[in-house]
Amino acid sequence: MAVKPISSKLKPSTLFLIFLFLTLLLLKASFLPKTHWNVVYRLHDEHPGWWYNVVAQEVKWRKIKVGLVNMEEGLGQHAGELDGLAEILTINFDRVNENLRWKDFFPTWIDEDEKWGKPSCPEIPMPPFEDYGELDLIVARVPCGGGGESKGGVRDVFRLQVNLIVANMLVRSRWANHEEDDRTVYAVFIGSCGPMWEIFRCDDLLWHEGDYWVYRPDLRRLQQKVLMPVGSCQLASLYAKPGQGVWKSHALSMLNNTLQELREAYVTVLHSSEDYVCGAIALAQSIIRTNSTKDLVLLADSSISTKSLQGLRAAGWKVKTIERIRSPHAKKNAYNEWNYSKLRVWELTEYDKVIFIDSDLIVLKNMDRFFAYPQLSAVGNNKVLFNSGVMLVEPSKCTFETLMEKRNEIVSYNGGDQGFLNEMFPWWHRWPSKLNHLKIFEQHHIPKDLYAIHYLGMKPWQCYMDYDCNWDISTHRLFANDEAHRRWWQVYMAMPRRLKPHCGLKEAWDKRMRMWRGRAREANLSDGHWKIKVKDPRKNHLWS
Repeated sequence: MAVKPISSKLKPSTLFLIFLFLTLLLLKASFLPKTHWNVVYRLHDEHPGWWYNVVAQEVKWRKIKVGLVNMEEGLGQHAGELDGLAEILTINFDRVNENLRWKDFFPTWIDEDEKWGKPSCPEIPMPPFEDYGELDLIVARVPCGGGGESKGGVRDVFRLQVNLIVANMLVRSRWANHEEDDRTVYAVFIGSCGPMWEIFRCDDLLWHEGDYWVYRPDLRRLQQKVLMPVGSCQLASLYAKPGQGVWKSHALSMLNNTLQELREAYVTVLHSSEDYVCGAIALAQSIIRTNSTKDLVLLADSSISTKSLQGLRAAGWKVKTIERIRSPHAKKNAYNEWNYSKLRVWELTEYDKVIFIDSDLIVLKNMDRFFAYPQLSAVGNNKVLFNSGVMLVEPSKCTFETLMEKRNEIVSYNGGDQGFLNEMFPWWHRWPSKLNHLKIFEQHHIPKDLYAIHYLGMKPWQCYMDYDCNWDISTHRLFANDEAHRRWWQVYMAMPRRLKPHCGLKEAWDKRMRMWRGRAREANLSDGHWKIKVKDPRKNHLWS
C-alpha cells in the first residue's frame, strides 16, 4: 500500500523561495569553482524581491526536475507558480512495516561467521528508482520520530526510511547514465529536526531557516552510505550484491579509485595521567609490525611529560597537543570523567578518515582496508550500541562543533564518550568483532584471525610479565587470559630497547599485585596462578 505521509502545515511562500534559490544555484553550478566548504545562507540576509528578479531572468535557460518524498499535499497552491521553473514528480513508496523497531535493525548479535546461515535485515521498501530517472532536487518531509529516549538520540524506523530514500535517489541521479558525472543535486528537508546527520553531513548544509534545510550533498561520500546495509543486522560490505544494479558496480569502481587518494591515519588519545603511555607505545609498535601504510597520530594533553612524549614519538606517533574535555554527566574523579577528550579526533581535518583505537589494544593483523568504510563504522557492543574503542571517523569542524554543542543536552548511558556517541550516531555500520575483540574469551582461548585484542580489566603492563594478574581478582577473573597476556608481552619484547623503559613497573602497582596474590593464596584459588614465582625483571627497578 502506498505511503500516507504525516501531514503538517507547510509554509508555501518560504518553500517557493527555496525553489528559486536552488534554481539559481543549479544555473550557476557549472561556472563556480568547486569548494570543500559550503556557506550557510539565511533567507533574511537578502530581500525576497531579489530571488524573484534573478529567477525571472534565468528561468529561460532550463527547468529543474524535482522529486517529492513524503509530501502528501505536494507543494500546495503555489505549485502553479513553478510552471516553467520545474517539472515536479511525486515519489511513490510503501511505508516500512510499523511493527518493526530499531532493535530489529540493530541486534545485539549476528552470526558473523554464518555458521547457522547468512544474517539478513528486515526490509525497508524503496521506490522504483528507474521510474524517475535523473533528478536535480529532492524535497522531503522528515519525521522526527518517537523512538528516542528522553535527552537521547532519535531511533525511528520511518525516519530512517525517508532519509535512505532521499539518499538513494540523489546518488542514482548522479549515476543514471552509468558514467561519472559532476552534476550537482540538492535536497530540501522539511521538519523541525532536519535530516539524519549520520547520512547528510552538516558540512553539506547550504541554508537553514526554521523547519527548512537545504543541502548540496557530497555524492562521493553519500554513495558510501547507500552501499551499507540498512542497519547493523548485517556486516558492512563494499561489495555489490546480486540484483543491486549496474549503477552500484560502476559506483564501486569509481569509489575504489577515489579511496586511493584519501589522507588516512590511526589515532589514539592520552589524557589526565601517564598510566596508558606504555599501552600507546605498544599499540604503535603493533600497528607498524603489520606493515601499515597509514599515519599514526596521538593526541595528548598537558599531563603527558616531555620524557613520555619523546618515547611516544620514538615509537612512531605524530604527537598533537590538545586540551582535554570533561564528560558533563560523569561523576567527579570517575574513571571516565575526561573521556569526552576523544571527541578531539573530529578536529583532525587534515585527514579524510581516521580509525580511532583505544591505547589498551594491540593490533595483530593489518587493518588498512577498513579505511574504505564510512563514518561511523565500529564493532557491536550490546543491544543497539557500538563499542567506541575502535571506530572509523571522518574529521569535520562542524561535526566537532555539533558534538560540543550537544554534549550537555544528550545524556550518556554510562557517563562516558561511548554512551554519548551512540546517542549522536544511532545509525552505524557493523564491523566484524575480530577488529575489536574484547578480552572476554570463552574457555580462555584466543579465536583465530583476530585483528586486534582489547584488554579489559587490569592492563598487561600493570601486571607482572609472568601471568595475567586478573586471575587473582575475584571481580576480574572473566578478563583473565594467559595467551592474550603473552601476545601483548610479545609486542613488548620486540620493541627497540630505548622504548622499554616507558613500560616500567610502578611501586603502587607492585604493592597492589602483592596484595591480590596474598588474597588469592588465602582463598586457595583453584587456577593456582598465585603459586607462580614472579621473575619480572621490572621488579628490580620500580617507579615511584
